[in-house]
Amino acid sequence: MIAYLLRRLLATIPVMLVVALFVFALLHLSPGDPAAVIAGDYASPEDIERIRHKLGLDAPLHQQLAIWLWQVVRGDLGTSIFSNLPVSKLIGQRLEPTLTLTACTMIFAVLLAVPMGVVAAWKAGTWIDRSVMVFAVLGFSLPVFWLGFLFIFGFALKLQILPVQGYVSIREGLWPCLRHLVLPSLTLGMVYMALIARMTRASMLEVLREDYIRTAHAKGLKPHVVLLWHALKNASLPIVTVIGVGVALLIGGVVVTESVFAIPGLGRLTVDAILHRDYPVIQGIILIFSAIYVLINLLVDLMYMVLDPRIRY
Repeated sequence: MIAYLLRRLLATIPVMLVVALFVFALLHLSPGDPAAVIAGDYASPEDIERIRHKLGLDAPLHQQLAIWLWQVVRGDLGTSIFSNLPVSKLIGQRLEPTLTLTACTMIFAVLLAVPMGVVAAWKAGTWIDRSVMVFAVLGFSLPVFWLGFLFIFGFALKLQILPVQGYVSIREGLWPCLRHLVLPSLTLGMVYMALIARMTRASMLEVLREDYIRTAHAKGLKPHVVLLWHALKNASLPIVTVIGVGVALLIGGVVVTESVFAIPGLGRLTVDAILHRDYPVIQGIILIFSAIYVLINLLVDLMYMVLDPRIRY
């Protein structure tokens, strides 16, 4: 397993390189000029060109790419064009809210969606099953930003039981932190829950038709024992897979969610960097998101061995 782990870690190097090349090309070839944004509306072409030269944006693309990649290899993500602060420092300042929101969303979604999918498969064809499927369809269909505004209107403005926006660090208390994360986690987790619930239901339906499940019932085992220890355990591989793959949905949704709820995380930093065409910040954030996604998929692969001893790498 150690050899497999080392191979997978080494395999992340070309993956991250491809991501870096793609992001760099996409940003520098798309319309917009950070020098023009910095100079303002009334700047002359000479002023803009002077700023471009100062920032190194007038150099050939391959030279800019080589300089940036050499900085990344040394652990330097560059310096923000607008704040003039190191990108690593900006990311470090915004990392806690995003990680806390993502962790709460994953825990919240998994703890609700997996039981929903199990019960829907157990009660297939009943109103419970149809209700879960309706929820799954709605979860995929409703836009994240619309759900966020809807929850703010209902729970924060009308009922006034939860804060409208903002973030409180967990260092200031667990309950204040959770109160500010309930609505963002619910908003961000709807699509994630719908995905997990549908996959859990489909996987459980397939396993519940197997002969060993009928044998377990015939032996007189209680229904919850059959569901949890026989059916769910053998249906867990596709569920774990979709939980890992669904992290991409969370990474995409966190940008919108943090903007709606004014959470000072990496998603909000990404939006601000895009608006200002702050190339180093955008590139650094996408690299961090890519590394997190690759790491989570590695953990999912390792979970396969725990859930199914037949799997060996």
